[in-house]
Amino acid sequence: MGRTKKTATQNPMENESLPRIEPITVTLEKNYMPYAMSVIVSRAIPEIDGFKPAHRKLLYTMFKMGLLKGSRVKSANIVGQTMQLNPHGDASIYETMVRLTRGNEALLHPFIDSKGSFGKQYSRDMAYAASRYTEAKLDPICNELFSGIDKNAVDFVPNYDNTKEEPVLLPTTYPNILISPNLGIAVGMACSICSFNLAEICDGTIALLKNPNTSIDRLLDIVKAPDFPGGAQIIYDREEMRKIYETGVGSFKMRSKYEYDKKDKCIYIYEIPYSSCIESIIKKSADLIKTGKLREVNDVSDFTDINGLKLCFELKKDADPEIVMQKLFASTELENSFDCNFNILIDGTPRVMGLREVLNEWIRFRVKCVKRELKYDLNKKEEKLHLLLGLAQIMLDIDKAIKIIRHTQLEEDVVPNLAKAFNLSIKQAEYIAEIKLRNINRQYIMNRLEDIEKLKDEIDDINETLKDELKLKSKLIDTLKAVKKSYGQPRKTLLVDKEQIVSPTKDIFFENYNCRLILTKSGYFKKLSVQGSRSGDDQKLKEGDVIIYQEDTDNRGDVLFFTDKAQIYRARVNDFDISKPSQMGDYVPTKLNMDDNEHVVGCKMIYDIIPEHHMIYIFENGKGLRVSMKAYESKTKRKKISGACSDDSPLVGAIYEGDKPKQIFIKTDLNKAILIKSNLIPEKSTRTAAGTQLIQLPKKNGKVDFVTERIEELGEEALKCKKNVIPSAGTALSQITFNFT
Repeated sequence: MGRTKKTATQNPMENESLPRIEPITVTLEKNYMPYAMSVIVSRAIPEIDGFKPAHRKLLYTMFKMGLLKGSRVKSANIVGQTMQLNPHGDASIYETMVRLTRGNEALLHPFIDSKGSFGKQYSRDMAYAASRYTEAKLDPICNELFSGIDKNAVDFVPNYDNTKEEPVLLPTTYPNILISPNLGIAVGMACSICSFNLAEICDGTIALLKNPNTSIDRLLDIVKAPDFPGGAQIIYDREEMRKIYETGVGSFKMRSKYEYDKKDKCIYIYEIPYSSCIESIIKKSADLIKTGKLREVNDVSDFTDINGLKLCFELKKDADPEIVMQKLFASTELENSFDCNFNILIDGTPRVMGLREVLNEWIRFRVKCVKRELKYDLNKKEEKLHLLLGLAQIMLDIDKAIKIIRHTQLEEDVVPNLAKAFNLSIKQAEYIAEIKLRNINRQYIMNRLEDIEKLKDEIDDINETLKDELKLKSKLIDTLKAVKKSYGQPRKTLLVDKEQIVSPTKDIFFENYNCRLILTKSGYFKKLSVQGSRSGDDQKLKEGDVIIYQEDTDNRGDVLFFTDKAQIYRARVNDFDISKPSQMGDYVPTKLNMDDNEHVVGCKMIYDIIPEHHMIYIFENGKGLRVSMKAYESKTKRKKISGACSDDSPLVGAIYEGDKPKQIFIKTDLNKAILIKSNLIPEKSTRTAAGTQLIQLPKKNGKVDFVTERIEELGEEALKCKKNVIPSAGTALSQITFNFT
């Protein structure tokens, strides 16, 4: 048999018939980037006129329908007409329309005068009626959107099927980009533009027109803060507002407005932050009531009607409305933040800008619009002047003009013959030829010629304005003043200085009452009620266990637990349930999930860290450490602090020293003890210092095994161990009798 000839295996990647695999970067660039740019430029990010394409197409359609005047028409009619410019479907067009209406209350200055149910911006469940039921027309303020649009103020482009034209931008006569709130999410970027008061923005723009170097501080004085259609309150922080004005990025907090009716024992909410909704507020409030965190409230109801938003919180008899509102502000959307991101399309490129930069860009845009309008008017007036100058030529010999027209054989020769006879242009001759026979008289012609000087003056004035930047700016200022006078309104959102706001504390969310805290040497912790602490029942303890800490306090504070591994655990008193004297209590290492073989050696209830107070640590090697509480200050209340003190020797006791020195009893396993004042122990600057020797121990054996501050419960023999100098050898104890139950 002959050998079978081997052929080289062809690499599939080298097979020209297989599709070529492109790198992912090429695919992203060819397929994903066009989509991303389309969303950014044509969908989600507004341009300098303050509109996204969907808004612009809708409003321009309504303008062309003549809805600036006359009565309202059915919304379905408007939606249908808009589809000639916007092919994305009637549902999306109508949703866009809803937000622009007066009825939806989403805008400070609505663009659409509406009739019917259009839902509410502050409610996600209050649905708008179908377009066949509602009616709409343009609001009078839209005159400011389309001013000059018929004078070539902006560019026009063909619609999606090249059957109509639509404007690229609307020539708004005021900075609508900062008057109408705009939210949008594009690909890789987003925008969140809050609304400002129209009168304030007009004044701020006028200030910039007069002085382009107007400072941010000056703008802050004029344009005080954002203003929202829903009112409410802004917790005003000038520095944070300055940051937003400078960079276009930042956030501010808003609070609802409320009234308390003493007669009905009800709190009424009638204005909420722009970014909040009533359904979320009601649901969260109901949850707080169910879980017992809002015990002062019986019920929450929604009384929102045709007159506006109204939420009612029915309070219990002895409830404090201020405490209730603190809880609601801390836990619900009655207090909310608005995040600003002034991302705007400028000449097709998205840019994040501060307030002054946005206004300067709008001024640049508006100056272009005004120049185009003036040039349009200039051309029209020059054309008219040209025709009237031709008519003036006819005045020299009207009879000759009539004779030429009468004796010209062919109609098409009339205009050329007139032009030749009087040295006119074809347009001038055409204009004269079109004059009615009854008007070819000296009176008519003289009346028309009186406009020549007026036209020349107007043309000269327009030319001067086009050349003079100050005159152009003056024209803008006059327009802004007129807009402010016609449409300006008082601020709806009030400003409250942040210093006037009382920040709610966490302890308002649970019931406060007096209690007694007990910690045993074995690590069991009890929280007893007042009744339980006053009862004559003995405290149940583990066999051989003793109480090392006991304090009467309340349910508002924190408990610091100190362990033999130089760590501090922090818990709230409220985290522990009420115990009975007959119960052993919670085993702290398990309750707080401590490390293996870690034991509690002391605890202390505190409200806040007081730097002037101290912690006293007593170690197994007989040393003691006194350190300021300042060493434990932090911006946040940490649940666990490692390295709380030196770990050279196991910690035996931890005692909190307040305003006055404490008496500390220290006993060794060799039955020697000392009783000293805590101020004998030198203060160390660092919490991990080794400490000072307090009681002398034999070199080979002996250790501290018991520490307490409960001097009043020590036996008489232990009280004889008092020392005024350290270190001390200690006093031998023949008999120990402690009454720590």
